[in-house]
Amino acid sequence: MERKLFKSLTGLVALVALFLAMGAQAQSLQVRIEIPRLNVAEYHKPYVAVWLEDESRSATQIAVWYDVEMRNNEGEKWLKDLRQWWRRGGRSLDVPVDGITSATYGPGEHALEVAIESSDLAKLAPGKYRLRVEAAREVGGRELVEIPLTWPLEKSSLPLSVKGSEELGNVRVALLP
Repeated sequence: MERKLFKSLTGLVALVALFLAMGAQAQSLQVRIEIPRLNVAEYHKPYVAVWLEDESRSATQIAVWYDVEMRNNEGEKWLKDLRQWWRRGGRSLDVPVDGITSATYGPGEHALEVAIESSDLAKLAPGKYRLRVEAAREVGGRELVEIPLTWPLEKSSLPLSVKGSEELGNVRVALLP
């Protein structure tokens, strides 16, 4: 009887360990970006880029929102207005990039989630990084905000947030199970 109980407990412990290990691998980086409603005569949705930059300024691309529906890929020619992003790797991307590029969004809060283990984030070396979010709008302004963080992310130090002043509202980083 004790032997059967020991085997059952051992199996249960192994199952719980496997479940916990799978849960740890399934983490996602979540970035919430608020695009404020602006009271202007001519409003265009902003182009937005999101990337992680290490101390040597090397970039890991996370997202680029732009007008993907324009005829003849006209939306791509305005990507260089995201000046910092363009210099940190945007110009070398062959857009659209599956999983990174998408249509731009209007006013409101928008969330993007990136599964860490199945993306370029899994290859990041431990260290200090900056999450950078840049927005540029036709007949409008441009803005860049950044959130310093340490990789790998620790749930106890999150969420982190910053508030933009014009083109961006609250930008928040969290880790999802």
